[in-house]
Amino acid sequence: MAEPALREIMRRNVPTGAPDDTVARVARVLADSGLPGVPVTVDGEVIGIVTDKDIVQREANISAPTVVPFLDAFFVADAGRKLPEELSKILATNAEDLMTHPVINIRDTATLEDTATVMIDRNVSVLPVLDHENQLVGIISRADLVKVIARLENSAGETESTSE
Repeated sequence: MAEPALREIMRRNVPTGAPDDTVARVARVLADSGLPGVPVTVDGEVIGIVTDKDIVQREANISAPTVVPFLDAFFVADAGRKLPEELSKILATNAEDLMTHPVINIRDTATLEDTATVMIDRNVSVLPVLDHENQLVGIISRADLVKVIARLENSAGETESTSE
């Protein structure tokens, strides 16, 4: 069985947010859609994405770096996380403040393998799908890929058992 093109398996009805949407509205769209991310668009162009991680991060504790005095200087002992980025997420009041950008997108001509590779290599759970004019035409999540892979694996298993 041939590997399906992304345009054959992507979700076409894509819930989106606008830059000035409130965090509450974007969280509701995210919850209602069942997707791990909602693209933020302006005139069909994806400018960011609000993910479930962005929403949850607003509720997490932040830890300020430790300031260590040494002689006449002060050094900041960094724990590895970026305080300004954490603060911006916590203080966000709209989608533009909360969104992750730049966004990792994928073309609608990509294959299942291409899509899985991008998701794993870039550690993302959802990808907006763009056409050749960079317009949003769909969205694909890891859960969507699992469904397709399961269907392909089941089809391959049935083919093998009928040929024996």
